[in-house]
Amino acid sequence: MSKNLSPPILYLITRGATTETTSPTSPEFQDLLLQIKAAAAAEIDLVQIREKRLGARALFELAERAVEITRESSTRILINDRADIAAGAGAYGVHLTTQSLDVAVIRKSFGDNFLIGASTHSWEEAYQASEQDADFIVLGPIFPTISKEQFGPPLGLEKFSVVCGNLGAFPVLALGGVSVSNAQQCFEAGASGIAGISLFSEPQTLETVAAAIRKCAKGVRDEESN
Repeated sequence: MSKNLSPPILYLITRGATTETTSPTSPEFQDLLLQIKAAAAAEIDLVQIREKRLGARALFELAERAVEITRESSTRILINDRADIAAGAGAYGVHLTTQSLDVAVIRKSFGDNFLIGASTHSWEEAYQASEQDADFIVLGPIFPTISKEQFGPPLGLEKFSVVCGNLGAFPVLALGGVSVSNAQQCFEAGASGIAGISLFSEPQTLETVAAAIRKCAKGVRDEESN
């Protein structure tokens, strides 16, 4: 299983709209499948199924169906926190939160070919994840956003840039208040990619949004090469 992550990495995170009563016939379950189909069509690199309230059986079925939908595409499926379900359903890997088991534990248990992403909110967390052999991190929030207020004030681009610089070639994805209008600033600060929930939430506009962000990344690369 190739783990090549080539910038710009676009990372769609699902909204978490499902509940413990959601079943495969529920509208919100079907909406997720439509979003994942759109992600594959838009060549989104990674999709994190972040449905924390969904029951284990339904989550497993969702993961299996997501893997099947993306099988012939370049899109790779990760499951939030549940490495066991990710492995059982044939997903590429897992995304760990700061409340999950350590990256090192998951790496030892599931092997080198298992793709592991980690959420981080500071230099210390970012460094720990990279040292424990995560494949990439999501760092944020970068800009003010209501959904990330629990993590305190946004890092801002300056602190984000310092972390990216200290980690060198290690992939750091920007999350939190990122939009098409400010994505270029994130790439200029050293981001390897963009992660988003609301940014990638509309299947109808996903291809357009993805193309715009890739254009931002290309513009920064072209400037750096001149």
